Amino acid sequence: MIKAQEIIETMEAMRNDVQRQNLMRFFKTGKGQYGEGDEFLGLKNPETRAVVDEIGNISLEEIHILLMSHWHEVRLCGFLLLVKMAEGATKKKPTCLVPFDDIVDFYFKHAERANNWDLVDLSAPKIAGRWLLTETRLTDDEKIATLDAFATSDCLWKQRIAMVSTWWTSHSGNPFYGLRYAEMLLTHPHDLMHKAVGWMLRELGKGCSMDLLRDFLEKNIHRMPRTKLRYAIEKMPPAEREYWMKKH
Repeated sequence: MIKAQEIIETMEAMRNDVQRQNLMRFFKTGKGQYGEGDEFLGLKNPETRAVVDEIGNISLEEIHILLMSHWHEVRLCGFLLLVKMAEGATKKKPTCLVPFDDIVDFYFKHAERANNWDLVDLSAPKIAGRWLLTETRLTDDEKIATLDAFATSDCLWKQRIAMVSTWWTSHSGNPFYGLRYAEMLLTHPHDLMHKAVGWMLRELGKGCSMDLLRDFLEKNIHRMPRTKLRYAIEKMPPAEREYWMKKH
């Protein structure tokens, strides 16, 4: 079974200092920005995914070491390995020996290590979102209580996990979670949440019903930040987008 230190050494050997500077600017790592202090190796996502694809069996204990790394890409590798484990644990003939609830519990306990939007967006739908619609040892009410606690926490990344996890539920035809967390996070002050909520409303329209999206907009449009609205209506015909923007 592979060790975390082997993975870290492999990724450190791939370091790209030019790309590193670009990524640190793109992910807002400057003082006072949302990614303040984050450190990058300079690996693009396909490079990190290529490392993940080469990894066979790995324990949650080794993934813990990856998630505690100061390197952004190493943490991404850890979260993508969790996604891989979640997929394996939920197959009709599971290929992962770790129970799905244990994987999700581990993910939630390490949620604050997903401390930038890409780490959340590449993990939350396929772990937390999949879990919401999978029969496990927890009831639906217990799952909702868990995500509600994330949505109402004071951690931006936990809040984003609650919202972005609804990509999976909406694309599975279940609008409950998307509507619930869009309502709970509707007036969130951070621009990253404006974009996340608007994006998930758009996905709800695509995956469930455009009429549900329109009903939500009719009810809440005057409470929505403009950025949130723009993201929500992005895939509508131009004339309808203009209608909603004028109505705001």
